[in-house]
Amino acid sequence: MTTKKCSYVALMGAPNAGKSTLANALCGVKFSIVSPKVQTTRANMKGICMVGDAQLVLIDTPGIFRPKKVLEKAIVNEAWRGVAEADSFVLVVDSGKGICRETADIIETLKHRNAQAILVLNKVDNVKLEILLPLAKEMDETGVFSRIFMISALCGDGVDDLKKHLAEIAPDSEWMFPPDQLTDAPMRFLAAEITREKLFYNLDQELPYSVAVVTDSWKEGKGMTTINQTIFVMKDGQKAIILGKGGELIKKIGKSARLELQTIIGGKVNLFLFVKVRKNWTENPQMYHDIGIQMPQ
Repeated sequence: MTTKKCSYVALMGAPNAGKSTLANALCGVKFSIVSPKVQTTRANMKGICMVGDAQLVLIDTPGIFRPKKVLEKAIVNEAWRGVAEADSFVLVVDSGKGICRETADIIETLKHRNAQAILVLNKVDNVKLEILLPLAKEMDETGVFSRIFMISALCGDGVDDLKKHLAEIAPDSEWMFPPDQLTDAPMRFLAAEITREKLFYNLDQELPYSVAVVTDSWKEGKGMTTINQTIFVMKDGQKAIILGKGGELIKKIGKSARLELQTIIGGKVNLFLFVKVRKNWTENPQMYHDIGIQMPQ
């Protein structure tokens, strides 16, 4: 008789290190949104991955940095809450950037907590070996890391080796979720995240960071799911940008989100997007609740 194993694994790191891409690659399915912009992830996302008799609950945490604004503090607090849940920790580092200030801060925190982590040097397909090997040596000398993996989450190189290791070190335990479940996130929340991802891809500079998306209603009918969502912005000018000339940009964003939702749901979707101005929404506790994180005290 085989013994079941289960482990909560926190993927942590500086913004844009590739945590969400790695989380999706480990699961073999997209459960966490990604974009080229930093700080795309705001809430901890859990993906469930089966490796033989081991269940890995992967916690994709937001990037950890030195926050200044209220929303930034909420995002970083959310990341550390995700880490606190975990049995094991994976520090994901963009090997092209090396030990940046944010990564150095995380390493110091791990040292202070006397915690061991697995190091993932990501994006190695873009880094020469003469840079990569000294970086691995320098990171190893910190004494924080039990294992080092060199991978490309985007290409899939080295991902299976990491997954196998995480399964091997998982403690004996009953599974926390049904083996066919992919995430613990409600579909309403996932739908809002997908729309927010499309906003990140279609908006320039700082505007995506001023945006929140909330799923207002979800109605399933015969062969059709109807979803209403509100995109909140802080200024009238931001609303005009998202709508675009003649409503063209909001139509493009809605179509892209709708097509992805149809793939996930496996049926037709009617997606209606509304843009509303809510000044200083980052100071509103209810908004934090609606987007799945806690407002700092």
